[in-house]
Amino acid sequence: MTQHIVITGANRGIGLALATQFKQRGNKVTAVCRKASGELKALGVSIIENIDVTNPESIIELSQQFKGQPIDTLVNNAGLLEREQLGSLSTSTIEAQFKVNAMGPLLVTDALRNNLHKGSKVIMITSRMGSMADNGSGAYYGYRMSKAALNAAGVSLANDLKEDGIAVAMLHPGFVQTEMVNNAGDISADTAAERLIQRIDELSIETTGQFRHSNGDSLPW
Repeated sequence: MTQHIVITGANRGIGLALATQFKQRGNKVTAVCRKASGELKALGVSIIENIDVTNPESIIELSQQFKGQPIDTLVNNAGLLEREQLGSLSTSTIEAQFKVNAMGPLLVTDALRNNLHKGSKVIMITSRMGSMADNGSGAYYGYRMSKAALNAAGVSLANDLKEDGIAVAMLHPGFVQTEMVNNAGDISADTAAERLIQRIDELSIETTGQFRHSNGDSLPW
């Protein structure tokens, strides 16, 4: 049976690469974004535009769009990176990152919970920058804090959804060449997407709640 994959933030970067590769595998893909790029439109996947994961009304609209549609894998990929340092902290950018990176994925998952079923998977595209043990360089306060909060939400979701047979994973894609980091990454978005899909395929209810690198390594909290 064809799997239905839903991806937020699918208009570019990792989200677009995931949509492309899932489509190539023959999956039904629904791409969720604020505004579809030309590349996304060319894929021939279902697109839901004008969705802001920080806006409760927008999330209600999203849930209505999916009414009655089962979702096999929900990939919460939409994200925001700012670069705060001591001496130049910004309340507005820190709050914005919390809304997009932590609250958005939680609210989207909750809104689409009735579309999930036994065997469904929920993926949080997170970052090792949200790890306490792995933080050896500091700074990036809003991004680190919001990704740590996302990881906490993911573990709670893993516990809450386990009885329903729905597995959850927090996956770090790697340092990826995207606009978010001015294309300064170590791997391409295509490579990151390929690795992430491998991790998604491996995920089961027995391994729910894991925090892993896309290369397969387990990451420290």
